[in-house]
Amino acid sequence: MTAAFTLRPYADTDEDAAIGLWLRTWRLAYPDIDFDKRVDWWRERWRSELVPKAEIMIAENSGGMIGFVTIDGAGYLDQLVVEPEHWGWGVAEALVDEAKRLSPREVTLKVNADNYRAIKFYRRAGFAVTGEETNSSGRAVLNMLWRPAP
Repeated sequence: MTAAFTLRPYADTDEDAAIGLWLRTWRLAYPDIDFDKRVDWWRERWRSELVPKAEIMIAENSGGMIGFVTIDGAGYLDQLVVEPEHWGWGVAEALVDEAKRLSPREVTLKVNADNYRAIKFYRRAGFAVTGEETNSSGRAVLNMLWRPAP
């Protein structure tokens, strides 16, 4: 299934929509974690770490923002967020393709080891697991890497 959407660069006026989308998707992915308590931390991280250091591409349709991806100058994909109503519609694929375009030599990321849906998606997108570690919340995460075919 595909949906009509476009990609564009992030604008400062997108902050509330991006943070709201992040909150909604993470609540769904991990209902046992109180993400409402983390919103202030996330907003500060968004403003101080992601916006100034990463390119952020927005996916939107006539109803507004339906996803975004962040990719920094080193090729680290920190966030890929897609509105649940648009899962399976090609939005995540388009955002990852945009990240690859912006970082054509390689893209790295970390994904929670128990996020099987995301791991399957990244593998289909050409990423391979390169290691495992524990994040600051004590959860196991997989390090993944994409490089273009030689």
